[in-house]
Amino acid sequence: MLGTRTHLGQTVNDARGKYRIQTVAEMTGMAAATLRAWERRYGVPVPARTTSSYRLYSDADVEMIRRVRALCDDGMAPAEAARQVLEEGERPTVPPETPDGDPLESVRAAILAAVDAFDPQRIERELDRAIAMGSATVIVDQVLRPVMIEIGERWHTGRMTVAQEHLATELMTHAARRMLALVQPDTDARTALLACFADEEHAFPLHVLGVHMASWGWRVVELGARTPPAAIRHAVALLQPGLVALSVTVPPAGHRARELVDDYADACGDTPWLVGGAGVDAIAKFVTARGGEVAQELTPRNLRAFVDRITTLARANRKPR
Repeated sequence: MLGTRTHLGQTVNDARGKYRIQTVAEMTGMAAATLRAWERRYGVPVPARTTSSYRLYSDADVEMIRRVRALCDDGMAPAEAARQVLEEGERPTVPPETPDGDPLESVRAAILAAVDAFDPQRIERELDRAIAMGSATVIVDQVLRPVMIEIGERWHTGRMTVAQEHLATELMTHAARRMLALVQPDTDARTALLACFADEEHAFPLHVLGVHMASWGWRVVELGARTPPAAIRHAVALLQPGLVALSVTVPPAGHRARELVDDYADACGDTPWLVGGAGVDAIAKFVTARGGEVAQELTPRNLRAFVDRITTLARANRKPR
């Protein structure tokens, strides 16, 4: 009967999830390891999970896998095939609820409780559990990022100590880097160079962007926090990236803002570049005056279209050498 669940969550027999991964492997002719890799790298698909974290695939999930495989059999690269299928609107946005409620809310609460307890091993265990619950983009957007925002608010209002905030930030940043490694393209791809402004110490938003761009098929190279313009210039010369993305949470003050923007613009040269982050509004006029783009409050879908637009335009306008 549809909608029936066991007490321990070992079986979910409804339209959202009813096939274990080995069954799906047999149904689609895809190895289980490949199915897990597609989920991590491309979010194709994001199956339901039991309370014991077993994957349970629906009929729609199976059809999505078959669609991606058919495109690959026709010669399309897996990353591009996955992107096409996702754009057809077949991807679930979040895992369905378990008997205990929203599994993502549960793991968010568990991470915060572990931070409150100042228990690094427990935080790492909960982060490992989160990483296994869905695609990289879903987890960074719906677990890691909301938790980081909540930690910042608790620290700001005195409900969390500096030590707790630093421990959580370090472990959450490490988790985001792990997720980026999972979704980096295997094949040759356009390179995106990501870095923080020279005075910027908050690199976590950069890792979130990196996960999304890697899931779109970009090879992401991160230079991290406090990256000076000279480092950007050197990296652009060696890597010849298709895009440079800079993050700024706390904008530089006064004349330093204009000087830094000018130096970054010179360092990027003909390479399209954009600046985003919570502090971008304060320096937006300097960025646009030097030919840069400003990414403000964009959803992942809109950001992807924005990146595609500016990089396509840059390629079309680039003079042959």
